[in-house]
Amino acid sequence: MFGYMGKILRVDLSESKISEEALSEDACKMFLGGSGLATKYLFDEVPKGADPLGPDNELIFMTGPLTGTESPSAGRYSVVAKSPLTGFWGEANSGGNWGVYLKISGFDGIIFKGISPKPVYLVIDDGKAELRDAKDIWGKSVSETTRMLQEELGEDCNVACIGIAGENLVRYAGIINDVHRAAGRCGLGTVMGSKRLKAIAARGTQEIKVANKDVFSKISKTNYDLVNESMLKITLETYGTSMTTDLINVRGGFPTRNWQTGVFPDIEKISGITLESTLLVDRKHCYACPISCGRVSVVKSGPYACKGEGPEFETIGAFGAMCAVESLEAITLAHNLCDEYGLDVISTGSTIAFAMECYERGMLTKTDTGGLELRFGDADVVIQLIHMIAKREGIGDLLAEGTKRMAEKVDKGSERFAMHVKGLELPAYDPRAAKICGLAFATANRGGDHITAYIEGPAFIDIPFLIVEDSRIEDPIVENPAEAKVVKDLEDALTVFDSVGTCKFMGMALATDDWVDMIANCVGWEFNVSDFRKAGERVYNLARAFSVREGLTRADDTLPKRLLEEPLPEGAAEGHRVEKLDQSLDAYYEFRGWDKKTGKPTPEKLKELGLGDIIDKM
Repeated sequence: MFGYMGKILRVDLSESKISEEALSEDACKMFLGGSGLATKYLFDEVPKGADPLGPDNELIFMTGPLTGTESPSAGRYSVVAKSPLTGFWGEANSGGNWGVYLKISGFDGIIFKGISPKPVYLVIDDGKAELRDAKDIWGKSVSETTRMLQEELGEDCNVACIGIAGENLVRYAGIINDVHRAAGRCGLGTVMGSKRLKAIAARGTQEIKVANKDVFSKISKTNYDLVNESMLKITLETYGTSMTTDLINVRGGFPTRNWQTGVFPDIEKISGITLESTLLVDRKHCYACPISCGRVSVVKSGPYACKGEGPEFETIGAFGAMCAVESLEAITLAHNLCDEYGLDVISTGSTIAFAMECYERGMLTKTDTGGLELRFGDADVVIQLIHMIAKREGIGDLLAEGTKRMAEKVDKGSERFAMHVKGLELPAYDPRAAKICGLAFATANRGGDHITAYIEGPAFIDIPFLIVEDSRIEDPIVENPAEAKVVKDLEDALTVFDSVGTCKFMGMALATDDWVDMIANCVGWEFNVSDFRKAGERVYNLARAFSVREGLTRADDTLPKRLLEEPLPEGAAEGHRVEKLDQSLDAYYEFRGWDKKTGKPTPEKLKELGLGDIIDKM
């Protein structure tokens, strides 16, 4: 099998048993790899109603056929499980180098089930796998865990692990590889912690064979050069993902003070431009990527002294504007603490901002907080709360449950401004300032997510995605249900990126034909543009079907009431709210071939996609 190692590892943690299993070529042709193939295993093997933190839930790591090859930015892997944050399909994706190390160790993926009776970690060394006692690294930070394992196993081992947030079952804990790269969303680090699995260390020398090596190398180099000469590279390498802070703010869509407004008045203090000119000391890139969008920053002195990667756009949004913190130094420390504890920065910052508004409105009191005053703008309180969340100490134990469950416990009408979809906290783009983003948030399979469709590029900053023939948004401030097709098409196309193991940024710089040529010459079977689109649509529908089986309905495809009922009070989008979500959903379901009343994929659509066998199971 070209592009694949041809086998996966199965690890039964309850029984401490490891086995190997051949990869099905037919399944690869249907689902490609990465999140697609992992979702197939999840649907087939995790029983309906399984406890996300119980033994029946599976934690599935999977690379794609392009992972570890010469293809630009092909170092990514996906993790899939039933999410403890949403109760539905959960997926997280990460770059860096760990995915490549897993693949060249001899395996395309790993499926974990059960719960270990004691903390363990997995070592994969050139085709051999072993579970080892993790008592010495349990309770350690991400960097300390990585250091200790590399001292024991050698620096040529690459480590993916959880911090103490995952051990303590914070519902939005992530999995961190290469110390600072995060598979952050949906609480999959929490699933890892529930299984008492601390880390996976991998190394190897196995060759990744591609079908048409010379042609593949030529196409990859051409595409690499195209990205290398693009504006995408110039802007991302200079300012990182935080390049867009000013752009989103000037459009009135940078969520501030828990989405009470879309304008952060002191944006220049925390912008990507300020980061570049003050704290930035270096840039980093992931495997085979022409763009060094990773930030290496240093706060040399003071209470926020730290050195590490970040902050990214979403960190500045979550801990800066949402919490009304004006200190870039504090935001940088918050980012690094999340890396060390293994926390999703979006969910962490969003939950803290929600708690601050609850305190501001008297729904939380000093009695509830243990004497802490949760005031917007207090950077020290934000830092303190991160520690408390990771350790589940005091009020941190409540915040560790995430915004949705926290609102259910606080009650008093707080759900109105609990900013999540399906339980997953929202990213830093206010759809009242770019209406189509609201539909993308509402329909994203994993919940309130910005990179399922990445519609923010075309909608907020007028950057089209070449991976879709027409991804233009005519007027972002006007709701146009017909543009639901753009969301659907981007969801399908970008799902392919998660399935083949490449970065979604590449969808801005390269067209579908470019990717089809790379995939076809890698795997060696016939693969055309129609196959590309159908594969993404198939995987997207399968993930939706899993969540439908777990109770998802049309009612879950919605937005917080604040976005639907409260107009923005100032800025370029003043007076705007999301008014036509229902009409946009009707159009979206029509394009998808889903039932408009229930939001379920229809039997006809599933049969068309080769998924007829799941109809009764769904």
